[in-house]
Amino acid sequence: MSVTDGNGPSARKLEEHLKQEEADMTKLSLRSRKISTSDDLEKQGLLNIRAFLFLVLWYFFSFCTLFLNKYILSTLKGDPTLLGAMQMVMTTMFGFIQMYLPLGMYKPVQREGKPPNFWRNMILVGTMRFSTVVLGLVALKFVAVSFTETVKSSAPLFTVLISRVLIGEYTGFYTFLSLIPIMFGLALCSAYELSFNVQGFVAALATNLTECLQNVYSKLLISGEKYRYTPAELQFYTSIASVVVQIPACFVMMDLPAVQKSLDYTLLSTLVLNGIFFHFQSITAYVLMGYISPVTHSVANTVKRAFLIWLSVITFGNPVTILSGVGTVTVTVGVLFYTKAKEYDSNRREHIAQYSRTPEPVTKEV
Repeated sequence: MSVTDGNGPSARKLEEHLKQEEADMTKLSLRSRKISTSDDLEKQGLLNIRAFLFLVLWYFFSFCTLFLNKYILSTLKGDPTLLGAMQMVMTTMFGFIQMYLPLGMYKPVQREGKPPNFWRNMILVGTMRFSTVVLGLVALKFVAVSFTETVKSSAPLFTVLISRVLIGEYTGFYTFLSLIPIMFGLALCSAYELSFNVQGFVAALATNLTECLQNVYSKLLISGEKYRYTPAELQFYTSIASVVVQIPACFVMMDLPAVQKSLDYTLLSTLVLNGIFFHFQSITAYVLMGYISPVTHSVANTVKRAFLIWLSVITFGNPVTILSGVGTVTVTVGVLFYTKAKEYDSNRREHIAQYSRTPEPVTKEV
């Protein structure tokens, strides 16, 4: 007899329970299918044509943003706070557009609602995004692009410490050893880079700290099973929060009379173009993360930094000494060792955990 044959409340409750159970099983099946698809994409890595395409786009937009940053600050004498504000405003506008027009970058998903503490999390990440941008621009104003990018290569050291504090991530022995060439190369670059400046050095290190905080905290937000942000969502909502934070910061940090005097058509159009490049640099990095593992992304980011360092030397003609060149290579090689050592330690822990779970054979006493 079917549960619908009776008219009593118990029959209706049983029918509703069965329907709810069926819906839950369907959602679980879809979620498992999505996770499986994501794992398959990570296994393909950069062999996936779309992953390689977004890698190239990420490199291209990163160089365009970096080049215009230096041009605005050094040649047009633009204000770093205004530059950071324009980048956030432009990425907010384009992030909103891409939430409804993905432009083939990702597949849009339907949302049932926002998670708890949504705006608090977005304000925190937005504040860190804005701080990272402004501090990076301040560093560019005092030191060469090559020096700024070399200091940023020490990000793994900050990531190890922050990940340990925020998410309790353990770092293995070989991973710690791999940090030695990174710090040694950084010391070489800091001591012998011809454009070394204390203010620029401190700003570059502070950029590292806020950027690593932002990345680790973003990892906490996007790794949940119930709510996964799309690249455009993460871009748009954190940019809104960053714009809200930067409004009072602009009045405090910006010399408004000087900005009004220097703002002309050339500077304004360059700021807008720079903001567009900055948006696509950020969103292509988010999209790329969906195709490759974090270790591969870190290696790609290391190669990108080395690429930008020497491309900036060629483009801007910054003088580089032999020791600073050796330091740059040492930092780059050290970060590559770091990513490999972290992968090795992770595999080693998995083998140890798997061995500890293996039941011991039962021996019969005679």
